[in-house]
This record gives sequence, C-alpha cells and structure tokens, in this order.
Amino acid sequence: MEQKGVQLNQETFSCLICLDLLKDPVTVPCGHSYCMTCIKTHWDVEDQKHIYSCPQCRETFIPRPVLVKNTVLAALIEELKKTGLQAAPADHCYAGPEDVACDVCTGRKLKALKSCLVCLVSYCEKHLQPHYESPTFRKHKLVEPSKKLQDIICSRHDEVMKMFCCTDQQCICYLCSVDEHKGHDTVSAAAERTERQRELEGSRQKIQQRIQNREKDVKVLQQELETINGSADKAVEDSEKIFTELIRLLEERRSEVKQQIISQQETEVSRVKELQEKLEQEITELKRKDADLKQLSHTQDHTQFLHNYPSVSALSEPTDSSSINIRPLRYFEDVTAAVAELRDKLQDILREKWTNISLVLTEVDVLLPQPEPKTRAGFLQYSQEITLDPNTAHTRLLLSEGNRKATVMRQQQSYSSHPDRFTDCRQVLSRESLTGRCYWEVEWSGTGVSVAVTYKNISRAGEWNKCVFGLNNKSWTLDCQQNSYYFRYNKIKTPVSGPQSSRVGVYLDHRAGVLSFYSVSETMTLLHRVQTTFTQPLYAGIRFYDFENTAEFCKLK
Repeated sequence: MEQKGVQLNQETFSCLICLDLLKDPVTVPCGHSYCMTCIKTHWDVEDQKHIYSCPQCRETFIPRPVLVKNTVLAALIEELKKTGLQAAPADHCYAGPEDVACDVCTGRKLKALKSCLVCLVSYCEKHLQPHYESPTFRKHKLVEPSKKLQDIICSRHDEVMKMFCCTDQQCICYLCSVDEHKGHDTVSAAAERTERQRELEGSRQKIQQRIQNREKDVKVLQQELETINGSADKAVEDSEKIFTELIRLLEERRSEVKQQIISQQETEVSRVKELQEKLEQEITELKRKDADLKQLSHTQDHTQFLHNYPSVSALSEPTDSSSINIRPLRYFEDVTAAVAELRDKLQDILREKWTNISLVLTEVDVLLPQPEPKTRAGFLQYSQEITLDPNTAHTRLLLSEGNRKATVMRQQQSYSSHPDRFTDCRQVLSRESLTGRCYWEVEWSGTGVSVAVTYKNISRAGEWNKCVFGLNNKSWTLDCQQNSYYFRYNKIKTPVSGPQSSRVGVYLDHRAGVLSFYSVSETMTLLHRVQTTFTQPLYAGIRFYDFENTAEFCKLK
C-alpha cells in the first residue's frame, strides 16, 4: 500500500508536459499544474492563434493567463523530495508522440515495453505480465515495441499474413493462398524468412569483408598520409636550410663584391685627388708667376727689367701628363656585367633544376589513377599554354604570334648560334617543360607536319635517327598529312585511322605514362594512345615537311 501511495504522489506532482517532477510549479485557471518553463513554451507556440489551452483538459483561455509560481505546491514538492519522492521510473513514463503506447491502458497511456506478434497488441510493463506468467501466452512472439503491427494484417481478410507468395513476391494470409493467389508458388513466411535470412547473412558477410578491406585501405591511406606529411615536413625543413645556406653564400659574395668595389673606389678616388691637388698647386704657382711677369713687363727701367728677368722668368717642372690616365667612362661597368652574367647562369641552372624538382613533386600528385577526360571541356581543365623556344628553332623556321606559331621559310633566319638549335632538320621545341597532366592543341596547314613530344636531351645535329622526332626512343610523334595519319616511335611507323582535321589535341599524363592524340573538330576522336613510362620531363615539338607549312599552338584559356 505504501508503494502505491508513493506512485500516486509521483503522478500527482509530475508535470504533464515533461513528465518529470514539477519545477517552479504554476497552476493555470482550469486547475492543472505545470512547470513554468514547460507551459510558457507550450503557449509560445500558440501565440499566433492568440488562443491558449491546457494541454490536459484542452480548456482555452483568452487572453493569455499571467503565470504566477504556486509557492504552496513548490514547498510541498520540496518536502516530499526530502522524504524520498523522485521522478517516475522510466518504465512507468507516459507515452509521448514518438513513443509506442500501450494498447491496453485506458486514459493516459504508458509507454509500451513489448509488442506481441500473435496478439498484435503492444503492452506496457504492467499489462505485459500475463505473457510472462500464463502458459497460454508462452508461444507468443514478443518483439520491441512497434507502431507497424497492422502492416502484417491482410487488409482484405483481416488475418495475419503468415505466408509468402513467391510468384508475386509478397506476404499473404492463408485465405489469400486459396483465393486470389490460388495456384501460385507459396511457402510459409517463416520458411521464406529462413531463405532470405541465409541470403542476408551472405550479404552481410560480403559487406563485412568489404568493410574489412576498406578499413585496411583506410589504414594504408592513413599511413600514406602520415608518410606524406612527415616527408613533406622534412623536405620543407631541409629545403629551407639549403635555401638559407644559398642565400647566406650569395649574401657573402654580395658583401665581398661590394667591399672590393668600395676598396677599388677609394684607391681610384685617392689617386685622382692626389693628382688633382698637384695640378691645383701648379695652377696657383703659375698664376703667381704670371702676375710677376706681368708686373715685370710694366717696369720702365731697362736695367732693372734685365736684372730681375732671369729670376722671374724661370719656371718649375710641370706635372707629368702621362700620370693623368683618363680612362673611358667605364670604371665598374665590367663588374656589373660579370655579376649579371653570374645571375643569368644561376637562372639557367635554377630553371633546369627546377624542372627536375617539379617532376619529383608531381610524383606525389595522386595515390589513385586519374581517368582520362571524356569531353573537350574535361581536357581543357588541364590546358597548357605552349610557346616555342627560339634557341631550338631551325634556321628555316620563322616564329611569330608571340612564339606560338612557326612557318617554314625559303630564306635563312638570322638566329644566333646556340647549342640547343636543330641544325639538320626543320624542328623546334617548346620553352615549357611538361609534367603532371597537360593538354594542348596544334592548328596546322600545308602538306604535313609532325606533332611531337620529346625529352630535352634529344640530339640537335648529327645522325638522322638521333635527332629527328619519332626515329628514336626519346620522342613520340603523330605525323599529320592531308589524307592520312601515322604514329612514329623509335623508327616504327604505325598507320592511324580517324577523321581528318587541321587541329590535333594532345593529352599527357606524365605520372601515369599516358600520351594521347586526338582529332579535334566539332567532336574529339581518339587517334592513338601510348601507355609507357616517362623518365624525364617532356617538351612539345613540331617537325615540318615542306616550305610554307605552318603550325600554331592554340590559345585555349
């Protein structure tokens, strides 16, 4: 009896909104009590209607009642707490909107603890007891509370669907099997469940195996990330030290050059000033001598004139003019030229070595292979601006359009001598080195050209097979003629079929070792693809057949 009294007190002093003991209790005009925060929140929602109701009895109030704390009820709750009153246990909580309610409870329903698949009823703890105590219910199947018990009831016959129609792949009741599903392949729902359960377990095993595989992959990638980050941090640290050392060396050389210039400046200035002082002293002496001679020239007494003339007319030895070495106005210009030459050499070295550094960096570009684009828009993501290097152009090639276009001329062009120049074949290389993923297009005209990619160390003169694009293992070409295409590599010539076009697209994935040539018009058609391993940075190149032929690297951005 005492326990029931405590339970009654718990329900009496619980908020009907939050189902917990009242906090700052207030009583609304109809007499029901709530936590002040709970009822305020409830009425805030009803503000738009300007009609306020009691959540329990639904009585409405206009205007919104003023809430005042029920001090008597609050004091009573505090006293009851001291004697052991607590919130109702979770098992006895009332069902909320998201909960499954007990189908047996009358009035305000409690949360269901289980649902019975035989009774098709959900029970709270109190009403579930017969299923545990009475032998009648021992074979009933209890599951977690479910709101979908009606889903297993046949809407046509109001019977539990305990069978499965394999023909129609749906659950049916016994009456369905002898009615609309008569003659169909039917089994018990339990048998079908067993079969599907077996399939499910097989699927789960596959999924679990895939999960394990993917978890291993994730671990590998995580290790890869740690390696990459560690290696990158170490590379940054080491490169910073190296660059700092280089900067220090340059600073030392700069300081030495500066000190040498200043020292030489001081020596030259001292020499010039010393000569300048001698000359100024000589000028002063000469001016004084000139004044004496002038005064002597006005002497009226001939005897006096002749007497003084020897001493006044005597001149001192002049400063040796050969010691005044007036150089051309080029004192330290040679130093500037030498420093400029050093700068140019350093730039060349840095440019060449930077290509190697860039190539190494691109090796870390991706862990997984990147698919080749399918559309021209996809290729244009990797568009590379190409300009031609005048130092490599054969003397019959005229470069124009900002060194993007080359034309075969009958007259020799006035190029300076350069070790990178092709001397025996009408070829030219790009200025830019190509690594990573790149795409470019070449527009050509005339009888034919070879669109090439090559290593920079291809020969520039000498044996034909060593310097012509496509005739060695350092270059790959697509020979474009008016009615045909050919692919060449290492002297092997392969016919290529495809639509004729005056524009050729070239796609390079250096890391993946992919080189593709495309015919570009309204659509792109693959002409030839190479799969290999590139060991050096590549350069774009053009080789020409006849005079007046042209090729231009297109602007794609």
